[in-house]
Amino acid sequence: MKRFFILAVAGLIMAACTAPSTDYAGYVNPRIGSGGHGHVFVGANVPFGFVQIGPTSIPASWDWCSGYHASDSTVIGFSHLHLSGTGCGDLLDIVLMPVTGPVNPGRGTEGDPSSGMWSYADRTREICEPGYYSVPLERYGILAEMTSTARVGFHRFTFPASEDAELVFDLENGFSDVVRDAGFEVEKDAAGRVTAIGGWRNTIGWANNQKVFFWAEFSRPAEGFDIVENPVKLHGENTKPLYGHYRLGKTKKDEQVLVKVALSPVSIEGAKADMAAELPGWDFKATRKAARDAWNEALAKVEVTGSEKDKTIFYTALYHTMVAPSVYNDVDGKYRGADDKVYDGDFQNYTTFSLWDTYRAAMPLMTLIHPERCDDITAAFYHIYEQQGDLPVWHLMSCETDCMVGNPGLIAFADNIVKGFDGGLSKEQLLRAMTETATRSDRGQDLRMKYGYIPADLFNEGLSYDMEYAIADAALAEAADFLGDKETAAVYRERSHSYRHFWDPETQFMRGRKADGRFTEPFNPLYSNHRASDYTEGTAWQYLWLVPQDLDGLVGLFGSREATLAKLDSLFEAPDRVEGEKASADISGLIGQYVHGNEPSHHILYLYSMLGERDKTADRVRQVCDEMYFDAEDGLAGNEDVGQMSAWYILSCFGFYQTEPAKPRFWFGVPRFPEMVLQVAGGTFTIKAEGLSEENRYIRGIRLNGEPYDLPYITYEDIAKGGTLTFEMGK
Repeated sequence: MKRFFILAVAGLIMAACTAPSTDYAGYVNPRIGSGGHGHVFVGANVPFGFVQIGPTSIPASWDWCSGYHASDSTVIGFSHLHLSGTGCGDLLDIVLMPVTGPVNPGRGTEGDPSSGMWSYADRTREICEPGYYSVPLERYGILAEMTSTARVGFHRFTFPASEDAELVFDLENGFSDVVRDAGFEVEKDAAGRVTAIGGWRNTIGWANNQKVFFWAEFSRPAEGFDIVENPVKLHGENTKPLYGHYRLGKTKKDEQVLVKVALSPVSIEGAKADMAAELPGWDFKATRKAARDAWNEALAKVEVTGSEKDKTIFYTALYHTMVAPSVYNDVDGKYRGADDKVYDGDFQNYTTFSLWDTYRAAMPLMTLIHPERCDDITAAFYHIYEQQGDLPVWHLMSCETDCMVGNPGLIAFADNIVKGFDGGLSKEQLLRAMTETATRSDRGQDLRMKYGYIPADLFNEGLSYDMEYAIADAALAEAADFLGDKETAAVYRERSHSYRHFWDPETQFMRGRKADGRFTEPFNPLYSNHRASDYTEGTAWQYLWLVPQDLDGLVGLFGSREATLAKLDSLFEAPDRVEGEKASADISGLIGQYVHGNEPSHHILYLYSMLGERDKTADRVRQVCDEMYFDAEDGLAGNEDVGQMSAWYILSCFGFYQTEPAKPRFWFGVPRFPEMVLQVAGGTFTIKAEGLSEENRYIRGIRLNGEPYDLPYITYEDIAKGGTLTFEMGK
């Protein structure tokens, strides 16, 4: 039996037997971030599960990227795949809607029941907790409940008395995608009654060739199964997205009908095997408990001592970091590769890698509290490289979206390597994956190798691409050093200084530079033009500081540490506005021109610590934690971005943050709780903040395992082997 099979299947069973005595899941409020621009998933899943089962609303616009928004109570059905916190939308596949009476297929228009199957949900009676979701559908008088295993969504629908109840499978609607191919297979019992169905959905969307297969079983047979076609146009040709009506016929008042839906990236047979392995029975209550136990086991990886309010914010954040990456294979190890071929993997494969966001905090957090997953993630990255020719950028359901700038997958890959997670790969394999990714001739890298930087007049967002490539080069250099290849390390460390081409000593900002060496004009450090300027989702103020790999070099450009600190202070004193008719909506959570709602700023507060001004880091970290994370639907400053926004908070609560790419050390800031206990590779790592209070808000002394500790950071190695870190807090 393969190792990942034991982790994914038996682990859920064991969780029910070994769940922690503390109900950590009770602190989680999954609605935090469901309003504003948080875009979080609301529904039922298990940690890192393939299936995220929950409601999908009518709108398919930006604030509905997860299918759900606190401002809207429409439901077109319950989808089995969702994204969480992303700035682009996709998935929402395999929609299941319980109905009574005649309905028309289609997404529908709010206010017009004849336009589709949609219903209003009674949000006043909605229940959402880790591993379970429930809401009444007002149009049909049906109570919808759902829970999940890693690969199977489990529904329980309580019907009213009806003459014509149905369960409708919608293979047309996802998130603004178009259907390339879809269909059903039907299984009947000896009496000729339909008892199970299979199907598939192949779409073009953000993921440009997504394939998902399913297998569904029902607690009672159907009177019939009708397939309704809804022709639409795809690339000038007719295609026929399908609706499958599982006709229940009569239902009694309060009759409960159960449905299990297993997913596979490979085949219907794979989905059928997933169900047989993970959910062979029909005990909804036990499955719900097992899902909650799995969440409690995962959330127990960090135990904090604090107020109920602070625990709610903390454990909800921790919960959000475990929605993805998602397991992406069948229980037998088969998965669909980036080249659309099916592979028999000997590792646990994953998908949903929002790496421009998550390389900064979410992936480093995973190396601390989920080390058992990190070798598999390294292996998953490597096989993506083998199949598509480079390490992932933003990988989703076997598809490379190439979303966002730079080589973020290289950074996360290198960080895993320097922390000892080599995925069972050789030094040569690891280096080849990184260097071939860094020397491809696409996405502006050919221009960078020709000119030494990416010229603004030859490539859109060239400055942002180049500065992120420079961070990746530095990460590659660190990994090469770790692997003993000093020559490669030297080459890429030098290349990581390419950002210096953009330095304008007159304005003291990084500015786009043309092929002839001139800066782009006009220049306004407050200006933003979303995805159509030198700066990706930002302004010159944020990108001035995007050099975590070479702070000494940046200080050299400013001329002194004092000048650098003065400029850093002015970031928070600058006008808290963005100018431009098409300014990026991602620029949110402003303190002056510090932008906490988007990722390029996330390391900036810790630059103070790196410059020897830790108290300033402490002040700003406290401010951000107090003002931009709270227990409300709009309790996030920006998109959750697949765990990154929450991971920043978690690490900052610990009192440290990994600022530099693939340098395994965490710079001190300020702890948020008097005591925190982390489950790490070597056992437990306890963080104590002695005397912590509103007045005693600064670190005035540090002890590691009882001994005085003088460094301004702590290494990954010291955390991972376990022990006790004590902060002596004072004024």
